[in-house]
Amino acid sequence: MPHARTETSVGTYESHSTSELEDLTEPEQRELKAKLTKLEAEIVTLRHVLAAKDRRCGKLKRKLGFTALVGLRQNLSKSWLDVQVSNTYVEQKTSAALSTMGTALCRKLGGIKKSATFRSFEGNPKEGSRI
Repeated sequence: MPHARTETSVGTYESHSTSELEDLTEPEQRELKAKLTKLEAEIVTLRHVLAAKDRRCGKLKRKLGFTALVGLRQNLSKSWLDVQVSNTYVEQKTSAALSTMGTALCRKLGGIKKSATFRSFEGNPKEGSRI
């Protein structure tokens, strides 16, 4: 079956069978191609506007005394905060805390089991009834 390739907005190509294109009439194909061309032109324009705003933002930051190092530090601080509040990080911290608590509890119970008081409870029931 023959295939046609169309470019998507991210610059990759998707394969479509020509039977899908045959379902469209020629005026519909022209209309869709015109819409696609217009949309791609808008994307290019928005990229230019974004680049200009990014340059303006950089100039304002330099005028305010913000340096790349300050920005980097702020980005790292925000990223670390994002990591700390992420579900995975919280789950890992909770898991570590529960593991530590479990280990401490096992040690404590082991110590109690070795104590004389606990051993007296484990003793022979007949010995306990002499009291």
